[in-house]
Order: sequence, then C-alpha cells, then structure tokens
Amino acid sequence: MSLDADTELSGEVPRLFGSKRSQLFAGRRGIVASSMSIIVVVVALALILFRAPGAAAFRSYFMNFHDMWISWVGDPKAGISAMRDALFTNIWMFMIAEVLILFFGLSLAWIRFSQSPVLLPFRILATVYSDIMRGIPIILVIAIVGEGLPALQLPFVSKLPLAVYGVVALTLGYSAYVSEVLRAGIYSVPNGQLLAARSLGLTHRSTMRRVILPQAVRTVIPPLLNDFISLQKDTALVSALGAIEIFQAAQISQGALFNGGGLVVASIFFIVLTVPMTRFTDYLMARDRTRRLANS
Repeated sequence: MSLDADTELSGEVPRLFGSKRSQLFAGRRGIVASSMSIIVVVVALALILFRAPGAAAFRSYFMNFHDMWISWVGDPKAGISAMRDALFTNIWMFMIAEVLILFFGLSLAWIRFSQSPVLLPFRILATVYSDIMRGIPIILVIAIVGEGLPALQLPFVSKLPLAVYGVVALTLGYSAYVSEVLRAGIYSVPNGQLLAARSLGLTHRSTMRRVILPQAVRTVIPPLLNDFISLQKDTALVSALGAIEIFQAAQISQGALFNGGGLVVASIFFIVLTVPMTRFTDYLMARDRTRRLANS
C-alpha cells in the first residue's frame, strides 16, 4: 500500500468513528429530549388536575371510582343500566355494519366503474346516492332512518329494535364513503393491467375479480381501516334513537348518580377498542411504504 493510500485511510478511520460518535450522541440527545418532553407534559397535566381552581370538583365529578364502578356493573334498583352489557351492543352493531358496508360499498364502486350501457341508470343512481349520503351528517341519517322507518308502519320493517335501525343508518352513510375509497383504489391500478387482462380474453367481470380488485384492495386497506375506526366510534350516535348502548348507559348513570364517571368509562372502552385498530393501520401503512420504497 502506498504512502498516499495509508494517509487517506488514516484520515478515513477518524471520520468513520467520528460519525458513529455523532450518531450515538444524537441518539442520546434524542432520548433526553423525549424524556424531558414527557415529563413536562405529565407535570402540566398533574398541575391542571390538582392545582386548577376547579380541580377538586372536576376530580369528584369525573374520577369518582366508586361511581365509575357502579356505572360499569349497573344498579337495577336505581335504574342504572350496566355499561358492560351495553358495550356488547356497540360491538355487534359495529361488526354487522362493517360486513354490510363492505358489501354495499363494493357494489357501488363496481357499478360506478362499470362501462356497460345497461348499467347506466344504476351508475347515475350510485353517483347521486354517494353525493347525498356524503353530504348528510351521519347523526341526521340515524335520526331519519330511526324515526322514518317506524313511521311507515310496515308489517316487519317498522317494528325492529332501535339498534337495528342504527345499523341500517350507519350502513347507508358509511357505504358511500367506503365506495369512494374502493373506487379510488380501483382507479389507482395501472390501466396496463386492465388492457393486459382483456388481451388475454378475460371478461370485464373476471378482470375486476381476478386482476383489478385484489390490487385495489391491498392499496386501500389503511384508509378502509380508518373508516372502520370512525364507524366504531359512531356507534355511540345510535343513542340519539334511545337504544341502550354504552354512551346511552353512561348518560343514564350520569343522570342517576349526578356524576360523569360513566362518561369516562365509556371513553376508556372506546379507546380500548379503537387504539389496536389504529396501531394496526399504522403498521400496514409503514409496511406498504417499505414495500414501495424497496420496489422503487
């Protein structure tokens, strides 16, 4: 090895070690900064909860653990519905509505993507339906469905439980949003995929089922999960019809106990239900980004 090479190598080694030392220092500095930030936030929250002028009244109203427990287990003698039972109403409403929304949302997206002249009236209806449902707040959809269907006095439809009307309203409202998400995923598939499938002799239906939709669904899974996170929370809006779900049960306990602990319990369990879905969505988004970067 020449003298110049030795000199160049001797100069490169300190730079490499210096870079590692800089990275280590930056990492430690980041940990210290993050720790200090957490401490500041915790101290600020503690000061608000314990030093604010109304802190004692706030803690008594929202953080009374005895009343929170009564709200959770219920008290039939006091007319307090058990929130633990009402929670299952939210869960089954969400699960049934999710399946129905996926079916109707996919149907709407399929119709709007189709090019058959026979389906032209249905494409117009699907477009009008999507525009209308996305323009009406979901709470109004719930009120219209929950009060309108019983008013029709139909033999079967007008005598369903209030929670069922809530599922119907959520399905009608969210199907419009989900259809737009799926339609965006369909249009994100390169047009060459469609042309290649048609050149192989596949029908439009086979092309959609075997080529377009599998790629589109993989693309729109994160935004779909975000919609379903919102759906899980919006099951609480069914309380506007008087259905005994967890938010309605919390309001009943609030009126009976003159305490807002039930509202805190309801909030905690909505967090327990939605945070895992949120983290899973973030994981899918990060994995998809890594895959795209690796392929670029």
